[in-house]
Amino acid sequence: MGADIDGVIETRETGGVWETEIDLLTFGLTRERYAWECLFGNGGGLGVQRPLFDGRGLPDDLSEVARESIGDWEHSHTYATWAEISAVDWDAPLCDVPAYSVVGEWRPGPAGGLVFHDWLWLPAAVLDAAEELFGEDLMPPEWPPGGEVALHGAVYRPVVFTARMLAPPDGNWAPVWAAMAEQAAVYGDDNVRLVVWFG
Repeated sequence: MGADIDGVIETRETGGVWETEIDLLTFGLTRERYAWECLFGNGGGLGVQRPLFDGRGLPDDLSEVARESIGDWEHSHTYATWAEISAVDWDAPLCDVPAYSVVGEWRPGPAGGLVFHDWLWLPAAVLDAAEELFGEDLMPPEWPPGGEVALHGAVYRPVVFTARMLAPPDGNWAPVWAAMAEQAAVYGDDNVRLVVWFG
């Protein structure tokens, strides 16, 4: 068992009252714990130090439909306006240090240079190769400055998480962002918000 996400997209109508426009469940989002940790500070276990929209609670002026939808067992409520979401720097670091048991994988790109491919939990083969290369058993944040491991055509380096790595704006959340942008074209960026909770 585990938590699921729920929520709504709201718009602020004339007179300042917030109304529910779209139920988040409409988008069929799956349990994306790493995206949840990045965006809302819930789940994941990656040690993200600066989630984008963490721990804000419920807005005082939450729409009536949303308020009636939230059960006593649900938790980790938070929210963000479209103005905030559209201003996110998806490449800014979410942590001050590289992830402890994760490495970034770079592979040759079309132009011949190395291109970031993905992040992954530290493979044993990379850990072993690092120990041989650096002369001791070190986790990625402990590697010497500029340290990297070349193995099987890829290069592995310590990695500091960004929002683009964990919740890419063109990934599974893209339909949510597109729906919010459409509403913002009508109501304005500060008058559209996403409210989420877990349970």
